[in-house]
Amino acid sequence: MKNQQLDSWQSAVLGIIVAVLVIFSLNSFVIINPGEAGVLSVLGKARDGALLEGFHIKPPLISNVDVYDVTVQKYEIPAQSSTKDLQELSAKFAINFRIDQQEVVEIRRKQGSLANIVSKIIAPQTQESFKIAAARRTVEEAITKRDELKEDFDNALDQRLDKYGVIVLDTSVIDLAFSVEFAKAVEEKQIAEQKAQRAVYVAREAEQQAQADVNRAKGKAEAQRLLAETLNDQGGKLVLQKEAIEAWRSGGAQMPKVIVTGSDKGGSIPFIFNLSNMQD
Repeated sequence: MKNQQLDSWQSAVLGIIVAVLVIFSLNSFVIINPGEAGVLSVLGKARDGALLEGFHIKPPLISNVDVYDVTVQKYEIPAQSSTKDLQELSAKFAINFRIDQQEVVEIRRKQGSLANIVSKIIAPQTQESFKIAAARRTVEEAITKRDELKEDFDNALDQRLDKYGVIVLDTSVIDLAFSVEFAKAVEEKQIAEQKAQRAVYVAREAEQQAQADVNRAKGKAEAQRLLAETLNDQGGKLVLQKEAIEAWRSGGAQMPKVIVTGSDKGGSIPFIFNLSNMQD
């Protein structure tokens, strides 16, 4: 009976030893996957040197490893600011960033988790960077020169986040809005510009029409002058007299008895003839 109890006690002790060894073995190493970086803390104190991807030995039970995702992260962060002309301008930025795997120890010591980095570092620095970029231009310039606004914002954000171990890869302005008052002013300005452009168009059209009338009048006068010169050169007066007689005859109109042509002003001899004989 005593032997059975001894064997049972020995089995229990052996089982405990094996369990302790298993626990110790499972807690004596850590595997860091690609795209991750770890921070080893022993008795609550972070050790220098980031744990990069691979297999790492650590003290069992008294140590802990915080693993950080060092791949590209994306967050949308709103921001507001006043422009150079004291207009309210709001925006929403999409920030693509990653944390520097060599700086994860300092991040663990100063900021803690990735959520803290976003809320305590990236969000307020985005706001401040937007204020810097917006204050350099009017609200109209911020809208019409959006690329320049983004460039100033990117430069300011890079400088502010670099010291925190945050690497900005890209930013996008996904929304840019201004106050209702400015929107109304822009609309009124566009309406005024359209009216002014319409007035210029009408004035130019009237000017072109007037010029066309002048050109037509000049052309008609020149044609008449050339025709008169041609007729005079070719005995035009007699030709016109003959054409008039033929017109009367072909039209069936009653021919006058006597026609007198000529003018005392030109010194020409009057042409007098009796048409009664021509009808016969």
